[in-house]
Amino acid sequence: MTRTIIESKSKTAIIGFDEPFCVIGERINPTGRKKLAAELEAGNFSTVEKDALEQVACGASMLDINAGVVYNSNPNPHETEPILMTKMIELVQGLVDAPLCIDSSVPGALEAGLEAAAGRPLLNSVTGEEERLEAILPLVKKYNVPVVAISNDDSGISQDPDARFAVARKIVERAADFGIRAHDIIVDPLVMPVGAVASAGIQVFALVRRLREELGVNTTCGASNISFGLPNRHGINNAFLPMAIGAGMTSAIMNPVALPVGLKKLDEKRAALAAAGIIVPESIDPEILAQITGMGSTKGRAGKEMEAIRAANLLNNHDTHGSVWIKHNKPVDEEGKTKSVRSRRRQRRA
Repeated sequence: MTRTIIESKSKTAIIGFDEPFCVIGERINPTGRKKLAAELEAGNFSTVEKDALEQVACGASMLDINAGVVYNSNPNPHETEPILMTKMIELVQGLVDAPLCIDSSVPGALEAGLEAAAGRPLLNSVTGEEERLEAILPLVKKYNVPVVAISNDDSGISQDPDARFAVARKIVERAADFGIRAHDIIVDPLVMPVGAVASAGIQVFALVRRLREELGVNTTCGASNISFGLPNRHGINNAFLPMAIGAGMTSAIMNPVALPVGLKKLDEKRAALAAAGIIVPESIDPEILAQITGMGSTKGRAGKEMEAIRAANLLNNHDTHGSVWIKHNKPVDEEGKTKSVRSRRRQRRA
């Protein structure tokens, strides 16, 4: 069975055919997050700290670290990103013991991350482009780390799943020339948005099976890509992840945290209730209001996607005796302790 070993200084994450699905937390990434990008340029790492702690608390086995900020003061990422990557990795591994995934399009930033990271991190990523293969595979060999292989090349991202499989095979074969074995390659077959490509789900499930059976590699993806541009994205993600796991996918780069409900949304709900003749006391705790109105929580907590993944692990016999499922679904008493089935029965009889 293929097993990819990723390590921090004190913890090991295993991605494998016979292992529970591995969640790689994606939140430490300034792409599309203007506030975080501005904070990082200003040397403010408070959001990075919060994202690291929350993601691990919500079930991430690994954390992806992306330092892709284009500074207003210096737009050259080859100069700024290696320094920022080093700072972020040193900060995060000082807060949590989760293994890291070093994510950058800048080879210098990848090497800076490899120098700063303790243990055996995952490198994200190499593609089938010749220039990228020549730049990244020597780093993978030099530092003896596993790597994410993305199924696109000089011709771009193909809509043909057979072409994407061919790129993956090319990367595996080129890696072998450097002495890098297949178990240290995690292929991202590229999930297309189902709103744009109706067969996107079917394509990726078939690709994952082929990658597993023909190349013997582990797989990953950007899980939320499947629902891009559609309403109720969590509903689609919740269905996609167990189906992908059933097809043989072994990891995903995703957000394990359900984003908290903000005060603005709560004020809007309070106004809507008032318009319907329901008066909510001004003194009500915001968390209680969020929960009783079905809005979620004002605190970061594990998202529904994590529940779907734990269920899939259970159904695929990757959760010994159902211990993880039971742990996360037992009622909790006022002191924060889980109640046993026997105590709940006694409560009902009383």
